[in-house]
Amino acid sequence: MAKTKTVFVCQNCGAESAKWIGRCPSCKEWNTYHEELLAQPSPRDNPTSLSREKRKPELLDNVRTDEYQRQKTGIPELDRILGGGLVGGSLVLLGGEPGVGKSTLALQLALAMKDKPVLYVSGEESEEQVSLRAGRLGKSNPRCYIYSETGLENILLQADNLEPGLIIIDSVQTISTEILESSAGSVSQVRECAARLLKYSKITGIPVFLIGHITKDGTIAGPKVLEHIVDVVLYFEGDNNYIYRLLRSVKNRFGSTSELGIFEMMEDGLREVSNPSEMFINQHYESLSGVTIAATVDGIRPFLIETQALVSSAVYGTPQRSSTGFDIRRLNMLLAVLEKRAGFRLGAKDVFLNIAGGIKVNDPAIDLAILTAVLSSNLDIPVAKNICFSGETGLSGEIRPVARIDQRIREASKMGFGKIYISKFQKNISEKRQGIEVVPVGKVEELVRSLFA
Repeated sequence: MAKTKTVFVCQNCGAESAKWIGRCPSCKEWNTYHEELLAQPSPRDNPTSLSREKRKPELLDNVRTDEYQRQKTGIPELDRILGGGLVGGSLVLLGGEPGVGKSTLALQLALAMKDKPVLYVSGEESEEQVSLRAGRLGKSNPRCYIYSETGLENILLQADNLEPGLIIIDSVQTISTEILESSAGSVSQVRECAARLLKYSKITGIPVFLIGHITKDGTIAGPKVLEHIVDVVLYFEGDNNYIYRLLRSVKNRFGSTSELGIFEMMEDGLREVSNPSEMFINQHYESLSGVTIAATVDGIRPFLIETQALVSSAVYGTPQRSSTGFDIRRLNMLLAVLEKRAGFRLGAKDVFLNIAGGIKVNDPAIDLAILTAVLSSNLDIPVAKNICFSGETGLSGEIRPVARIDQRIREASKMGFGKIYISKFQKNISEKRQGIEVVPVGKVEELVRSLFA
């Protein structure tokens, strides 16, 4: 007979306490402790029942890895993010804001893998709802099984009977185990269910794809230990006002975390974007002031994005500073550099900055394009459409070198640009220019004289 005890668990980090406390001593968050009932299994109980055979230590040289080869998912962008495909026995966690398309991506994955049976477990929707969504996607898979269930024991029982090639659970916060008496979604339930799914995946060699909810802070709901348990953590990002979605890898035990996948949300599901540069560049026919193109890199993937700036006289006493897709504090720093080093008086003017496409850019190499866009709008002089920029700006006004400059130059040349401005302190530049002129500049003053003389 299982014994029951009451503990208080921090909903942010999973720390436990015998009594309620206002501030968690582990994560320093306030009012995160909630009471939970934990059932301690007796020695007679066999809660896991997952070990099909007794295992023993083996020599490292004798361990076979041919059974855990990567299998293609049928979605090339997802395969590239995972490092080449799903690894047998891996546990993948996908997080994202509500409505961003997590369930759509998971269902497309279930419909695309046709080599082996796929078990799609939905704890939030019924079988009929999932079938209607699959009908809207316009795809089918005769070997995809839909199972609407929230009990972990029932899910594992059906997985034993079916022996699928992939298990998808939507979502991990909706399933619960009979071992614990706390409600589904609590810290103890999420932690225990994830641990048992990991054990099941490692023993059977079946990859498990989990969908996780996102809190208001932008992190995956549940204890932080959940991200330590799983093998791969993916974040699905995007704004509901835009049709583009970004898939990032923040943890990957089987590949690189520097990959970026781009999707386009259509009426019939998510479509892969093979050339992101065309997506983020506005194909306008006339030259407009305040518009420049930046050669940026996200992870190891280069692409070109359009930066838009608008500088106008402040109507009210206090000038406005607004930025969309770029850090507002760094924008203020760049404006201060223009004031101090280049002599442009922007303190009494409104400055608005926008990164086209609705994405957020953290690459410092975009500084040069932002400076040029602000100057172009302030002087009302357009920049030629065949020019792009890639360089970081320092506080003294110098143009600093950036990483992966060869990839940026090749991407600009591929998109038809004839000139690119970079730092003159850049080293290890390939001699193959591929028909594009590289213009080195050392300071902001040199950039101003070159473009707006």
